[in-house]
Formats: sequence, structure tokens, C-alpha cells
Amino acid sequence: MKFNSKNIIGTIAFLISQGIAAQFYVGIQSGIGAIQSDVDGIKTSNRLGGAVKAGYIYSLNTHFGIGSGVEFSQYKQEVSLYPSSATLTNFEVDISTSAFAYNVTTKNYREKQTLHAVQIPLFVQYKTTINKGIDFNFRAGAKYFLPVNYKIKATADYVNGTAYYPDVNLTIDNLPEYGFGRQDNYSSSGEYKTKGIIMSSFELGFTFDMGSKHSLYAAMFLENGYGTILDQNKNESYIGYNPTSTADRKPNGLYSTDKDAKIRPVAFGVTVGWNFK
Repeated sequence: MKFNSKNIIGTIAFLISQGIAAQFYVGIQSGIGAIQSDVDGIKTSNRLGGAVKAGYIYSLNTHFGIGSGVEFSQYKQEVSLYPSSATLTNFEVDISTSAFAYNVTTKNYREKQTLHAVQIPLFVQYKTTINKGIDFNFRAGAKYFLPVNYKIKATADYVNGTAYYPDVNLTIDNLPEYGFGRQDNYSSSGEYKTKGIIMSSFELGFTFDMGSKHSLYAAMFLENGYGTILDQNKNESYIGYNPTSTADRKPNGLYSTDKDAKIRPVAFGVTVGWNFK
């Protein structure tokens, strides 16, 4: 494909002119950042989440503008089984390629989850002056939510993994060298496989002039994800099967037990920013 140099120069000049006309901003947001799921048999304890962001808003006229930028966000929460002692079954294949039902029983299993993501927003802003130096602002739009990593730290009082071979009606419950048996004081780390999704985003707040070139922005926000950030093509045991030992079983995570689970971020709280005119 050939590129016309005049078109390239014209495009660069247009983008520069948009930047000059734009209002740049930096800010932080904090509030409840939940990772909602439709997986049965779990309970969730949410923690504070947050984000840092920067971008610009190009004014179309006195009241309306279009904004974009980049944001880095963090979500944290704790997920556990309900009831606290439960057995979940998944099908696995041993080192001899024989299929079996892998039954995992744990007590007080807990999963501390930390999700980091990059967000690319695109929104429309409406603003109007309500008093000298004070503007009312409303922003509505969408974000591309791209997880960078989704790590889990799993712990349990114990983990017990047993095998049932239906073809020969055989149950194995204590063969550690083949990954079957009990492990006390379980603790291990893992990571979910993820993909990007679209989020809706709304902000409602005020801008306070702090001079001719700067202003303070304060607002409340609500964000809601659509689809699922989980990226897997099969159901997996929440604690993985290790065919050679019971001492090194990596957690796949509770969300991995359902490949069709809808795992999506939802956040609400406050935004504080600084605008550069």
C-alpha cells in the first residue's frame, strides 16, 4: 500500500491542532472495584480498587466535547467456597492417558485475587456553567478494558485429591507419587487467562476553576463490564492435578471450574482530577 506524503502531513497537522485545542487532564479514582461472576457455590468479599488516568477532551462547542486517554486500574477481592468444606469434581487424564474423575476436597479455601488492567476510554462530555468558576459536568461513554494480569493467591487448611476410574470402578485416595492424597496448610499462587472486553462508563461531577489555566475536577463514577474477561475453552479443577506429587498442585482458581462463566469488572466511587486548559 502506497502512502501520500501530503495526506500524512495533513493528518499529523490535524492531530496536533486537536491537541492544542484540547483540555488535558490527569486524575485518580477510588471506590469499590468488584469482579462479578455467575459461578455457583462461592462468596466474594470486595476491597477498595482504584485507577490513575490521563487524557484530553476536545471541545466541539460551548457545552459538548469528546474525550479519550489511557487509564491503569487495579481490582482486589477475596473469594471463598460456600460452604467452607466442599468437594468439586473434574475430569482429568493421568500420565498413562487414562481418564478419571478428579475429586478435590478443601477446608476454608480462600483465593485473594488481584487484577491489573489498561483501559482506553472514549466518551462524550456535557458541561454547563452554574456559577462563576464552577461548571457542572456529565460524561458518558465506553472503555476498552484490557487485563494485564489476573493473579490469585490460594490458601486452605488442607487439600485432598482423590481419583475415581469408572471403567474399572476403582477409587484411589492415597498415592502421593501419582498426585492423589492429602496436603495440609495449602498455599500456592496462580493466574487466570484473560481477554479484553467493553465497559460502559458514566461520571457526574463539577469543575472548579483554580486560575486561568487550571481547574479541579471532582465527580462520582460508575463502570460496568460486558461479556467476560475469562479466556478458557474447558472446565478445570480449581486446584490443578499434578501427576507426580501432592505437594505442588497449582491453583487454576474457582472461576476456572466453568468455562462459560461471566466474569466482569464493575466499579463505582469518586474521581478527582486536575485539568490543564
